[in-house]
Amino acid sequence: MPETAPLCYKDAPATPLSAMSNQAEANIPFSARVSIEQVEEGTELAPKFDEHGLIACVTTAAGSGEVLMLGYMNEEALKRTIATGEAHYFSRSRQVLWHKGATSGLVQKVVELRIDDDQDAVWLRVEIPGDASCHVGYRSCFYRSVPVGPGDFGRVLKFEESEKVFDPKQVYGDAPNPTKL
Repeated sequence: MPETAPLCYKDAPATPLSAMSNQAEANIPFSARVSIEQVEEGTELAPKFDEHGLIACVTTAAGSGEVLMLGYMNEEALKRTIATGEAHYFSRSRQVLWHKGATSGLVQKVVELRIDDDQDAVWLRVEIPGDASCHVGYRSCFYRSVPVGPGDFGRVLKFEESEKVFDPKQVYGDAPNPTKL
């Protein structure tokens, strides 16, 4: 695994896109990026993946709007998410497509998928059983805040969630923790 892992994941990788049961899913077209007007004001999906073939994906709870996680998608993950209505990401540490919730049962059902103005970031609004998304057991991967403003710079992180939604040991057993030092 590389030194930087995606923020919260621990679910099994999905089947490769080429092995999907419905081959029509593999044929979701992305338009070529031909003009700024087309990208910013048009109706064609023309995502811009970075030099690693990835696009950032912010995922929020559909009901509350709370940020649940930041992940990354490659072309296959984005196509599979669109085709299935369930969130798929690309694991930077394992270098595989992963279906969020395949192991934990916390499958993210996509209520809405948006793409930003220059089509280089995705926003998923999802519903999840139990509203949990983080492999640590909290609802959100962003369960701590950093105090800001004047004062001591030896900041102590503040827990914004007081209880875990699930016990990671019960859900993942002896699977290795994806957090890297």
